[in-house]
Amino acid sequence: MKKVLVTGGLGFIGSHFIHYMLTNYPNCEVYNLDARTYAGKLENAAEAESSPRYHYYEGNILDVDLVEKIFAKGIDTVVHFAAESHVDRSIQSPEIFVESNVLGTLRLLEAAKKYKVSRFVHISTDEVYGTLGPTGAFTEQTPLAPNSPYSASKAGSDFIARSYYETYGLPVMITRCSNNYGPKQLPEKWIPVVITKALKNEKIPVYGDGQNVRDWLYVEDHCRGIDHVLQFGKPGEVYNIGGNNERTNLDIAKSILKRMGKPESLLEFVPDRLGHDRRYAIDASKLKRETGWEPLVPFEEGLRRTIDWYKRRMS
Repeated sequence: MKKVLVTGGLGFIGSHFIHYMLTNYPNCEVYNLDARTYAGKLENAAEAESSPRYHYYEGNILDVDLVEKIFAKGIDTVVHFAAESHVDRSIQSPEIFVESNVLGTLRLLEAAKKYKVSRFVHISTDEVYGTLGPTGAFTEQTPLAPNSPYSASKAGSDFIARSYYETYGLPVMITRCSNNYGPKQLPEKWIPVVITKALKNEKIPVYGDGQNVRDWLYVEDHCRGIDHVLQFGKPGEVYNIGGNNERTNLDIAKSILKRMGKPESLLEFVPDRLGHDRRYAIDASKLKRETGWEPLVPFEEGLRRTIDWYKRRMS
């Protein structure tokens, strides 16, 4: 990996991945293409700005001319994070999600094919699998059954990415991760919602009965997982990345409030959202078996780091 294109590198996970690459690969140049939507902030990649190996391009992955200009720099590896990613927003404006997540991915795949990149990692989500019952876990063989416009658009982009391996032999790999958490995440996601509202002593809305279950993955562990796929993954394959941290939304909220010394009376149950999947759980044994990856940050430690970051941010 000499020249890596990271799309969506001003976002939560993308910015962490850029920092990871610049820190762990001293001979690697990182090119960041980000449209600076509400989810992409320059400050997220501020640490990278001082490195001569970091190159930022503001623009949209749908911009064919800009995409080709960047690939012409000699890009050999692509890690594709850029996506519209909030379920509630997708319910209100599904067209934007299809355009960005499906057509945008196609634009990148076309450029990657033209410039013969050696690795293309498409970052997806466990939400493409749909919902689980009280037992079992998603494997890479679980049929896709998305239940929201967001997850449907991600499933569509997965299929497009897969087709470029099967049809053109492009070395595409797909990762599907569980819910990420950590510093710099937007306060529209569950953990930062609870933390930021608790810091302001505001009511915290809990959808439905709060018993929806998610598997939580610390963002640094996710970055390491992607790196392992880049190093040891097989083109054409899908790899699940999970944290083995299944918890209900209500349990998460109560744990945060207890750690912050805030009362549970801040919790306020509200009507459930449309298409709200009941349970996700990731089986990441394939990634562990084939690449040696495993999560290293215990949930309580990751939660402590995350709360501390928001406290410093909002003090």
